[in-house]
Amino acid sequence: MLARALAASQVMHLKHPLPADSRDYQHILLSGIPILDVRAPVEFTQGSFTQATSLPLMNDEERIAVGTCYKTSGQRAAIALGESLVTGTLKTQRIAGWQAWHRTHPEGYLCCSRGGLRSHIAQQWLIETGTACPLIAGGYKALRRFALEALNRLINLPMLLISGNTGCGKTLLLRTLPRASIWKAWRSIAALHSAQP
Repeated sequence: MLARALAASQVMHLKHPLPADSRDYQHILLSGIPILDVRAPVEFTQGSFTQATSLPLMNDEERIAVGTCYKTSGQRAAIALGESLVTGTLKTQRIAGWQAWHRTHPEGYLCCSRGGLRSHIAQQWLIETGTACPLIAGGYKALRRFALEALNRLINLPMLLISGNTGCGKTLLLRTLPRASIWKAWRSIAALHSAQP
């Protein structure tokens, strides 16, 4: 919340207006929009998307220390500890990495685990340097949940199988059909399948 309030107060200092955060997970995933992932390296290693680049706000040890502080002393103490761990040259280096990434991927989005404090802090630090990078609302977990739900829906749809020996013309057949026709045929089969008792 603190970072969001600070971000709102800094928007007037941006070179470009702050783009809106996105919940269009399908567009982000299918378009391969670049993602700046500020989660700790261990989190990124446990799960990430192909278009994501890991440039963490905190390393694994810093994350553990802040997490432990949060559990024992609360959010304010954890934020204060995080600010004391990532300061000076270290903070400058991390921001420089994010800026370099953003120059290469100006259409990209920023995320942390749940779209919470880490991504808001990274966004605020970028805003303070005049760089506007929108967030993925809900972060990595929301993207992952969307992808898993989409896969679960897809595995229940009927499959259209085109088979035949090598060289019989399967690829030629597909190339003669406009993409819209393939989808229309697939939808027709899906409709027939769903109409069956």
